[in-house]
Amino acid sequence: MKIDLTDTTASKINNALVQGRRAIGTPAIGMVLTLVIVTDEEHAYDALKAANEASREHPSRKLVVIKRVSRSPRDRAQARLDAEVRVGTSAGTGETVVLRLYGEVIDHAQSVVLPLLLPDAPVVVWWPVNSPLHPAKDPLGVLAQRRVTDTYAAEEPVSELAARAANYAPGDTDLAWTRITPWRSMLAAALDQQAVEVTGAEVEGEGYNPSGELLAMWLADRLGVRARRTVSEGPGLTAVRLETKDGVITLDRPDGSLAKLTMKGQPDRAVALKRRETAELLAEELRRLDPDDIYESALKYGVDRLGEAAPAPEEKAAPASEEKPAPKKSPSKKAAAK
Repeated sequence: MKIDLTDTTASKINNALVQGRRAIGTPAIGMVLTLVIVTDEEHAYDALKAANEASREHPSRKLVVIKRVSRSPRDRAQARLDAEVRVGTSAGTGETVVLRLYGEVIDHAQSVVLPLLLPDAPVVVWWPVNSPLHPAKDPLGVLAQRRVTDTYAAEEPVSELAARAANYAPGDTDLAWTRITPWRSMLAAALDQQAVEVTGAEVEGEGYNPSGELLAMWLADRLGVRARRTVSEGPGLTAVRLETKDGVITLDRPDGSLAKLTMKGQPDRAVALKRRETAELLAEELRRLDPDDIYESALKYGVDRLGEAAPAPEEKAAPASEEKPAPKKSPSKKAAAK
């Protein structure tokens, strides 16, 4: 069911939500969070489609904020709020409100969103494109416990990582980091199988893919080794090589789907490492709302330090472990999994 409201208010939108729930015969819907999607008209459809698919795992109220900037000075002076309320099958699991802001209302989006938040439920803000420089200080970001950006959508993705590191606040995360969760899990599991010391690392992938830089930064930060970035034709990340005194551990994925893990003394193994859709990435981020300390540590390691010599042992703290320090340097499974 869809209800269109023109030149409306937050109060009328709330009334429309109640009316829609009654019309479809579900006056009470169990929703676990409010997902605020800040985007433009061009990317709104894809973002909402991904959010609807993610809502199958996380029933939520989705608020899509679209700022309609007019070129006419007269139109910019006319404040107006249009809304599209969706309930039932057209809204995924939960409810959807598409908010289109005009004029001066654009500068006060938080005043429109605040009355529509679910009471006593976490708030997550997602910027599919055009992320603010400082998400935690953004008027909408202030309302959220979790703030999700996507560095891959920036004009200069790798340079954007430096801004993310400089302006990081607990609760920030990025889908470029989420994309490498399977890689981190696989590499951590491989190192748990062999008691070897890693002396160097190389991450191969597309030159404009920030996930490659984040993976190299994570390896350098957790292992305390020199990590290099090499460029390939893709798609995405194509290979990771860990240099040890006993040989090279290689995780190679040339086609973006199936990877091969090669380790000395063991047969080659094929592992599923498919590139994931945005809906899967978003669903993973919605599973946890606490600060991601591992992401923070890797992000603040810095792209500019990649390829440098490893820090001295006394300057680099050993990775945390749940039980006792391991005799080798390897990222723990706890560090790899989110």
